Amino acid sequence: MKEEELPEGCIAEILSYAATPADVLNLSLVSKAFASAAEYDTVWDRFIPSDLSSFLPSSSIPSSTSKKALYHALSDNPTIIDQGKKSFQLEKRSGKKCFMLSARDLHIIWGGTSQYWKWTNLPQSRFEEVARLYAVCWLEIDGKINIRVLSPNTLYAAFLVFKMIDASGFHHHPVELSVGVLGGSSSSRNVCLDPSLEVDEQDETFLGLQRPSERKDGWLEIEMGEFFNSGMEEDELHMKIKETTSNMWKHGFILEGIEVRPKHVR
Repeated sequence: MKEEELPEGCIAEILSYAATPADVLNLSLVSKAFASAAEYDTVWDRFIPSDLSSFLPSSSIPSSTSKKALYHALSDNPTIIDQGKKSFQLEKRSGKKCFMLSARDLHIIWGGTSQYWKWTNLPQSRFEEVARLYAVCWLEIDGKINIRVLSPNTLYAAFLVFKMIDASGFHHHPVELSVGVLGGSSSSRNVCLDPSLEVDEQDETFLGLQRPSERKDGWLEIEMGEFFNSGMEEDELHMKIKETTSNMWKHGFILEGIEVRPKHVR
């Protein structure tokens, strides 16, 4: 029997077992019958988190006429949650959950002292406030997220999201980034946060270190570390940014937050 002879509902049922939304898109290119079946709610319902209402208030859930439209609404743009402190988004190609912790959701040493940090808004940010570093010699920022809100059986990575504007003080010593599960394994790495640091300005402590890359939204990001969420843990993921050994005053760092999203290993 050809696929054109199968009822659309039957084809939709077949598509609902596709591994990812990207697979559904590829299969919908096979024929008009598959393309029509790919519009069914049964196909897209399994890609929408069943616990959506536990962290996304009903008022924040986009009103959509179909599950496919809802899926795209949740994946095309981040939704601000937790009283503006976090954002949620589905990764479009996999349907896995992504969260960003805003600067306000992080613990910043001296973050409440105006002579060291200034809270301001930037039109480029998804959040109402970002933290702008005025001057500190002790840089330490901590974040945490409960692992159970993340997608199970998924390799995740945490990314520091920031800007550097007229930055200084970051070329004397690397910054340490670490990620670890409370009571479990952890990893740390030294990185170069300042993308403008030229090779001839580096000392040997910076050689070969990871540098930030520019995101599509114009912010910089750098990977802090990775972890595999088996879906069995009830612990918290802890993330830290630290540079406390150089005693150099640092300036010009703008913190938007830390994003936790699936990591795709090539």
